[in-house]
Amino acid sequence: MTTDRRLTWLLGSSALSNLGDGIGKVAFPLLGASLTRDPLLIAGLSATAFLPWLLFALISGALVDRVDRRKAMLLANTSRAIIVGALAVLVLLDATSIWLLYAMALLIGTVETIADSAAQALIPAVVDKAGLESANSKLQSAEIVGQTFLGGPLGGVTFAVFAALPFLLNSAGFAIAAILLLAIRGNYRPKTTGPAPKLRVQLAEGVSWVRKRPLMVQLVAFAAALALTSELAQALLVLYALEDLGLTSAAFGVFALVGGAGGLIGAAVAPRLTKLLSRRTVLTAAVAGCAVAFGVMGVVYEPVAGALLFGVFAASVVTVNVIIGALRHALIPEHLFGRVLGVWRTAVWGAIPLGALLGGILAAWLSTRAVFLISGALQLGLAGTLWVVLARHENSIETLGEEPALSGPSPSSSPGSGESAPAPGESAPAGA
Repeated sequence: MTTDRRLTWLLGSSALSNLGDGIGKVAFPLLGASLTRDPLLIAGLSATAFLPWLLFALISGALVDRVDRRKAMLLANTSRAIIVGALAVLVLLDATSIWLLYAMALLIGTVETIADSAAQALIPAVVDKAGLESANSKLQSAEIVGQTFLGGPLGGVTFAVFAALPFLLNSAGFAIAAILLLAIRGNYRPKTTGPAPKLRVQLAEGVSWVRKRPLMVQLVAFAAALALTSELAQALLVLYALEDLGLTSAAFGVFALVGGAGGLIGAAVAPRLTKLLSRRTVLTAAVAGCAVAFGVMGVVYEPVAGALLFGVFAASVVTVNVIIGALRHALIPEHLFGRVLGVWRTAVWGAIPLGALLGGILAAWLSTRAVFLISGALQLGLAGTLWVVLARHENSIETLGEEPALSGPSPSSSPGSGESAPAPGESAPAGA
């Protein structure tokens, strides 16, 4: 099978699993809002969904570097189909509570750490380095189409029909995503030169690789800060739409659709922008776009204006993710990718629960609108900081990680650390 076809199957599976994610990410908060309007509990639901990244991302990344990554994705999607299917049955039986939603969100999030890490690690196996930015753009597009452009409206409309329907569709999306992975042939287990090292040794290698590279450390710190500051407001999006803008559950799905359209625009223009302007300029401008969008959302009262601003935020944050994703794939050796991604997502996605809880506390103390203003102001500060920091690494950023010290093999010499496997024939949250 050619590289393009393997990438097509991977993107198709990703789009369907993200369709399930998108339906769930609208249906979960809507179900939660039908049980309570406490902003802290609603924000806590979002925090719980991302908590597994803080707890298990390192371990999941190490596991992904020990097993066939395609099979890991297949098993994870099958597991998610079963978990969400069980939730649909409980909703049908009217046997839900806010605490049950917390438990289900934790389970689904835990399995997601495997699925997403494996999907990211598969990309360098199906495209060469020159195609990384394009492949990341396509993966972001598949995520946006699945999660927001289709999943968001479907989640809102089907929840309005009857509460269990979006969860049934969610389960079906994960199941079909697993089936599509069967079309990808080949062995996608990282090649090693000896017996697999102990898990703690592999974890240490990932941490050590990041720690010795100042650019990677600074990218992780920036992405974590962006994830935290944007999640302050994002965790409260359902309350902002339902209470501040006065939308219905079905209209909330349309609100998410506008965000999806913005995200698609961001995914489409990001590779083109980096050919016209420096990556430093595009990244900084995109973060500033996130800041302005959320800041202005805090003062508008018109639903259409609020939705359009959310679309601007989505376009900006996807532009950030496309560029950072391509840099990450270019900088990280293939055999270490799962572990380094585990370090990345422990910091970045681990910041999301903290941002969600802080957003809930601030909303209870001040208001939802005030949280959007605070989030925008903090992200504007991040944009300025990023411009200064990237000036020190402009050559590495603009050459997409071609600096030998960054793209070379891991300095680790521990047994079984492995060589970069030959290619067998060769997304979010902010900063994903």
